[in-house]
Amino acid sequence: MKKLLLVLSILLTILTFAGAFYVFLSNGTANAGYAAVPMLFAIVCIGGYRAYKNKE
Repeated sequence: MKKLLLVLSILLTILTFAGAFYVFLSNGTANAGYAAVPMLFAIVCIGGYRAYKNKE
């Protein structure tokens, strides 16, 4: 479970930067949710990873 959370957090962080890049390329016409939603899930996964890591 710990490895899964780490991989998901890395993947979602990459998606966050890709979404932000897309919003900037579209001159702001794209919704900022393309960057905000993956970052929300990345923060949740990072928190879960840290909880499992501290439990050991």
